[in-house]
Amino acid sequence: MTDPKPVLTPCTIGTHAFQNRLVLAPMSRASALDDGTPTQTMAEYYAEFAKGGYGLLITEGVFVDDLCSQCYSNQPGLTTPLHEAGWKTVLDAVRREDGKIILQLIHAGAVSQHVPKAFAPSPVRPKGEMLQGYGYRQGAYEVPGELTLKDIEDIETAFVETARAADRLGFDGVEIHCANGYLLDQFLTPETNLRADPYGGSLTNRLRITTNIIERAQTATSKPFLVGVRLSQAKATDQDYFWENGLDDAREIFTGVAKAGADYIHLASEKNGYAYHSSTRDGDNLTAFAKTITGLPVIANGGLQDMNLANEIISNEQADFISIGKAALLNPDLPKRLQANLPIRDFTFEMFQYGVTIEAQQRWEMEKAA
Repeated sequence: MTDPKPVLTPCTIGTHAFQNRLVLAPMSRASALDDGTPTQTMAEYYAEFAKGGYGLLITEGVFVDDLCSQCYSNQPGLTTPLHEAGWKTVLDAVRREDGKIILQLIHAGAVSQHVPKAFAPSPVRPKGEMLQGYGYRQGAYEVPGELTLKDIEDIETAFVETARAADRLGFDGVEIHCANGYLLDQFLTPETNLRADPYGGSLTNRLRITTNIIERAQTATSKPFLVGVRLSQAKATDQDYFWENGLDDAREIFTGVAKAGADYIHLASEKNGYAYHSSTRDGDNLTAFAKTITGLPVIANGGLQDMNLANEIISNEQADFISIGKAALLNPDLPKRLQANLPIRDFTFEMFQYGVTIEAQQRWEMEKAA
């Protein structure tokens, strides 16, 4: 008999076993202390999803150096002993609920809304304007400075050292963020990478910083610590962006990160959702393609609170896991709700009326309950 809820079946990544295929997607909550230290509120926040039954949690993006990687105000980092202590509190809270958790590592590059001067592969101004609610800096992005080869080497090392710190703390792994228009994706994207050195030009060169980080992080961390990668076509600053050469680009990107040692691929979609951005312009499904050509576990993302669609993706072997973003914020117990055939609460942007922080959401929920 076919399982009516494939998303609730067990699955593995490497030697890590997960009770189901539902993953908490990384979401920026801007709730750390001013210096980037995770808080008790964050510990309780992540523990709630573990208690709610998610097979895996992926944290919001964590900045990897104190120079120019921070994306926005009150973003958590992992660069100081205070940061380590804060994340240990989060990790311990999640473990008490028998949860598994991966730390996402990110560098803002040109789209930083925090650092005095942003740096990027090339001096290209990002499209659009800064995200509202994520810090004091607003308006158009500035033209970033251009990274030197020494800068790039230092950034690679920062990612690797942060992965090593996550391993030392006891996380299940790290996710290298090469998506959504942040630094590593800026290298990957020809419109924002005009370099004529080993990090620019060909797709292999533009992917080099990401594959170097994956390879070096695998070497620097213990087994079975996971090193995954998040990829996307769309950017936060360009939500209709597609890889120019479709499956040809996808083949080189997916096989490149797999050869470097990635343990899984997490393909992110922007607001237009899975059906739109997990396919090429020609309609070729990219999550299924990644599975086929790499043999790696693949996490699908993008509007997948539609459990009929999520179950169909798993049943059709288009992906191995489903990551849930905004819908998870109002359904921290979504796996348990599915198991018990309880309704799923519909997401509403009203929950952000007081801001994007955890505390702002709690204030809104308290008022709704009253």
